[in-house]
Amino acid sequence: MRGTAPEDEKRVHRPALRRSTTAIAAAALLLPLSGAPSANAGQPRPDRLARAFTDAAARFHVPRSVLLGVSYLESRWDEHGGAPSVTGGYGPMHLTDARTALARVPEFSEPGQDARGDGARPRRQVASGPAQRAALPAQLPPRLRTLPTAARLTGLPAARLRTDPAANVLGGAALLAAEQRRLGLPAAADPAQWFAAVAHYGGQDDTAGGRGFADEVYAVMRQGQARTTDAGQRVTLAAAPRLTPDAAQAKRLGRPATKASAARTGHGLECPWTVACESVPAPYEEYGDHDYGNHDKANRPADQKVDAIVIHDTEGSWEVTLKLIKDPKYVSWNYTIRSSDGLIAQHVPTKDVAWHAGNWYVNSHSIGVEHEGFLAAPDAWYTEAMYRSSARLVKYLSRKYGLPLDRQHILGHDNVPGTTPSTIPGMHTDPGPYWDWAHYFALLGKPFHHTAGPSGGLVTIRPDYAGNQPRYTGCEKPGDVCAPHGSAAVRLYTAPSETAPLVKDVGLHPDGSDSTDGVNDTGARATTGQQFAVARRSGDWTAIWYLGQLAWFRNPHDAPTAVDAKGLIATPKADIAEVPVYGRAYPEKAAYPAGVPYQAVTPLPYKIGAGQKYAVGGRVTGEYFYAPTFDVSKHAIVRGKDVYYEIQLGHRVGYVRAADVDVRPSDS
Repeated sequence: MRGTAPEDEKRVHRPALRRSTTAIAAAALLLPLSGAPSANAGQPRPDRLARAFTDAAARFHVPRSVLLGVSYLESRWDEHGGAPSVTGGYGPMHLTDARTALARVPEFSEPGQDARGDGARPRRQVASGPAQRAALPAQLPPRLRTLPTAARLTGLPAARLRTDPAANVLGGAALLAAEQRRLGLPAAADPAQWFAAVAHYGGQDDTAGGRGFADEVYAVMRQGQARTTDAGQRVTLAAAPRLTPDAAQAKRLGRPATKASAARTGHGLECPWTVACESVPAPYEEYGDHDYGNHDKANRPADQKVDAIVIHDTEGSWEVTLKLIKDPKYVSWNYTIRSSDGLIAQHVPTKDVAWHAGNWYVNSHSIGVEHEGFLAAPDAWYTEAMYRSSARLVKYLSRKYGLPLDRQHILGHDNVPGTTPSTIPGMHTDPGPYWDWAHYFALLGKPFHHTAGPSGGLVTIRPDYAGNQPRYTGCEKPGDVCAPHGSAAVRLYTAPSETAPLVKDVGLHPDGSDSTDGVNDTGARATTGQQFAVARRSGDWTAIWYLGQLAWFRNPHDAPTAVDAKGLIATPKADIAEVPVYGRAYPEKAAYPAGVPYQAVTPLPYKIGAGQKYAVGGRVTGEYFYAPTFDVSKHAIVRGKDVYYEIQLGHRVGYVRAADVDVRPSDS
């Protein structure tokens, strides 16, 4: 995440934290209504929010840089139109009131779904939605109810703190000042003296999470940031490269959990030392009639290579998600990241195989990382704290397993292919079109830039996130238009016109129906970072090869939605009219030993025609992990001779046999 260009950062986010304060602090900091900022009226000035930070800092004697740094980690200064985050947070300071925001069903809970994706053992179906809902506690943790506290401290109505950004900033300043008082610390002008208050603001019920949050806030203050928010407000935080937190405060809070410290408690953690990380183990248990859950023991990378990290969102709250991961009858994933402060929980060691992607081949060769949030609720906020913590984790894992940091190896769950034609319509669609891949890869230190001229042969999809707001439907109810919002995806048409039909996905819509603008319909969508071979250009439009057909997207010279690139492409051999595509790279039948049932490599309903070209992500040899029982002595790894290439087939990746294609540089 080092070296990120401050202005290049995109726009969705939202963390959640805060803390209750004492009645004494509340009385001391009570702000009369007459001193509150005025409500928005007419067209807001572009410096309105910047002035709100200045006024709030002066009112509560909080250093302005501290207030800006905390708000950046919470929301990147965005207002989200007054919409709450997944944990009920509002406004630039993410003041929380979460009572109505938590009772939703996580992504793995649809009846009939199979997250394991392996036909070698009886298909396990997770329980349906209502049975998996977690009842909210009578008393929510402090991090989920900071807005009422801010209302008491400021004397402002809660409704105003939700809808008026200036009032929201004032509320955040009041919380920070009250925290500083509670800790017995002076209202110092030196930002270094506010480290503990920032940590408590960010992790009231979790010391490790708060420490990690504060570390990120101070990193932002050292680096500096400048951006235009979702409401057109220009905000700048000047860099303070020599800023160091007060040593005594930092020592009192301790370091975030590390692998070494975690090992002393019996739970070794695989996390970088720069993040807050805890162990919430997923159970490996037998139950019922010789069934078991909720993952498989393995010894990666000694027995199988890890060649992908899959990015998910939970479609549920942190509380519900952690309840489910502890259920042996449920499915599993390796990590969950909390949106409020970026706290990471590890559930399954990366050497073992979690059941997370709905494709057993991908599961066997990947690590699954869940992020608290909802794909169809853009203003549920994938937070900056979450993005940064996730990026640190993924960089660590990429080094551990030698993974390139590109979109062929860092996949969304919505990029994982179905295993057979029948499974394609049920594949998951998270993290969805509102996950900001450009910002995420900037934090990974691998921003998407052009790597070739127009003759490079490939394009990397790269729209301006904030300005790219295609219409989506179905965020709340089927057919209803979603709120306008920045998106990482561009829409694909059959001709160079927005009035042309969308390209079809015969796997997703086997009845021959058209692709739609539904938020969960990935059939005519290309997403930031994905690379495709250029087929044609026409004025402001570019055509790419996609699911065996030409697909056009608008790509004007003065506002490009893709950048030119070069790399390897796969194309059918000269004597082959069309090439089948597969959803998994399994071995040939002759490779299976006695006692291990053959796994058919069933073609998907897509064909690559002569002359078509597809970007290559990697080369793999056919492999199958046979794990039908709890007894690991009966597990086996089948390795064949068939070689496959992973290609960017459409929105999802696919596999083609090396024997069927020629691979060459795209600019040759």
